Amino acid sequence: MTTTANTAGAREHARAQAGTITDSMPVVPATRWPNPPAGVDAAALTWAETVPGGRYTVKVLARGTRLRLRDVTGTACAHVLLWRADAPWERLNVADTVKVPWQAYLGAGHPLLSDQGRVLATVVADDSGHHDALCGTTTLAGNTAKYGGGQVHSDSPAGREMFTLAAAKHGLTPADVAPSVSFFHGVVVESDGTLTSKGSAGLDKTVELILHLPCIVAIANTAHPLDPSPTFDTGPLEVLAWRAPSDLDTLTLDAADRDPEYQRAVANSEDAFAAAAL
Repeated sequence: MTTTANTAGAREHARAQAGTITDSMPVVPATRWPNPPAGVDAAALTWAETVPGGRYTVKVLARGTRLRLRDVTGTACAHVLLWRADAPWERLNVADTVKVPWQAYLGAGHPLLSDQGRVLATVVADDSGHHDALCGTTTLAGNTAKYGGGQVHSDSPAGREMFTLAAAKHGLTPADVAPSVSFFHGVVVESDGTLTSKGSAGLDKTVELILHLPCIVAIANTAHPLDPSPTFDTGPLEVLAWRAPSDLDTLTLDAADRDPEYQRAVANSEDAFAAAAL
């Protein structure tokens, strides 16, 4: 048995782990992911990772990328922020994401809009239906009061704290961390205006987005602010992304049959991309 009591043994032990894939790690390169989605060539994968509850991940994705999030056990909550990669001062605007499409509930066909009137991504598939664009993510104060801790390295890290680290990895500051959207934990507005948690739709549910512009995508997998559970029990989240330019082409062409607000947002994105493309 290899000993780690000395440097040579520790090195041998560490090197023996090379190539091992666990259920809570990024796979690099993503093409080594063992179970690509049906109909997707593993060679097209650009991101493959399982994010444990209470952890975050961030990656730059190209225009025309298809991003799939999967709630593995039915207890994940994927808080998502987007910044435009080539102009990071442009970012997800949750207020416009709700206001412009005249729809507070996220689902297939819903655009995620920037603060410049462009669509950064569109939800193109969803078998969960339990999402939220109203509450944002958790905070240090809120998680500390509820769970006894909210720091990144605590047992119940807050989304805001994790987003701050994700942003810093791309040269952004806490001021760049705007409100996020959440997938896999539903919230509804009652007739009296109160917000009620509807929880999860169950295990193995997925939601897929297509990126209209290159984006920094940050995901914090942590409890929803309205999660009724008194304990922090967020489960794993599977994150997969692959090149799908033809899907974006189809989405752009089909925009002509959509509402005028969506058409304008898509046109704004196409205009920005065309002006910057070499």
